[in-house]
Parts: sequence; structure tokens; C-alpha cells
Amino acid sequence: MRDAPSNTEVLRSLVERIRQGDTEAEGELVCQFSQRIFVMGFVRTRDREASRDLVQDVLIAVIGALRKGQLQDSDKLPAFVHGTARNLINNRMRNESQRPSLEPLSEDLAQSGTVEALENSERLELVHEALQDLGEDDRKILWMTLVEGRKPADIASILGLTPEVVRTRKVRASKRITEIVQSKLSRSPANLPHRKRE
Repeated sequence: MRDAPSNTEVLRSLVERIRQGDTEAEGELVCQFSQRIFVMGFVRTRDREASRDLVQDVLIAVIGALRKGQLQDSDKLPAFVHGTARNLINNRMRNESQRPSLEPLSEDLAQSGTVEALENSERLELVHEALQDLGEDDRKILWMTLVEGRKPADIASILGLTPEVVRTRKVRASKRITEIVQSKLSRSPANLPHRKRE
């Protein structure tokens, strides 16, 4: 019975198939990296629509580069995607900061469409606060798992831990984040039931 292909073999196959124009391989790339890119974008921009746009921009750039054979080392595909995402996010943030400020909305317009945005912003702030309650290694484990897409064995070698310890701490840290956020949301005035629209 043949052993399952290693992660290195999977990446090499994926990169080669995309270089040859395999659209199914491009779909696999999209499935594998979309969530990670979205998380990176959302952490930086705090804007869901902007983050969705960034996912498309990054994937288009990565697939275009892979079609042209511009990635020499297939093993570095996750780092290549991460670097492309970081550059495009930085470019977007730089362009946004150079835009002239807009006139403020009227009070009626401002109140009518901001409830969901405020709630999303509050939740993100709570996640940031909760992350600060974790130890440095636990924060690194979550970042390398969710954003960089690294495997437990890879993270373990970087941090000098065993893969089992990395898995355990990842689960524990994720649960801790959820508990902290839910606890703070339950005490927040914004969590009071909203009045039903007439």
C-alpha cells in the first residue's frame, strides 16, 4: 500500500498542474488559500468587502505568476501566497491613506447603516484584546496556523516544541479566544436586544 503523498509532493504537483493550465488545480489553490488571505486582509483593513476584493486580487496574481512558472521552489508556495497578500494589502492601505477625507454623513444616514459595521468592529476589537491575554507562543501558533497556513510539525520545529504540543495549544488557545469574546460580548451594552423595526 502506497504511503499518502507528503505535503511537499502535493505542493509540487499543484504548482506544476497550474503551470500547465489545469483549472481544477487552480480551484484547489483557491480553496486552500482563500480563508487565510481573507483573515490577513480583515485583520489589517477591518473591512469585509475590501478583504473579499483582496482575496480575488491575491489569487489572480498568484495564479498568473504560477502559470508563467515564476515560482522556482514549489515548497515555498504558502510563503509566496503570504508574501503576495502582504504586498497587495500594504499597497491598498497606502492608497487608502492617500485618499482625501470624505465629508461626514448626515446623522440620519450615519445611524441607518452602521449597526452591523459597529458590531463587526467591536467583535474584532474583542478578538485583538483576547489575543493579548494569550502567551506569546500561543499567539504565534494561532498566527502561523490561520494566516501562514503552516502545519503543526513545521510550527513545532520553529518553536522547539512537539507537534502534539502545538496541536493541543492551538485547540486550547482557540477555545480561550472564543470564551473571552463571548464573555465580553455578553457583558457589552451593544449585546442588548435590538428594538424590532416597525
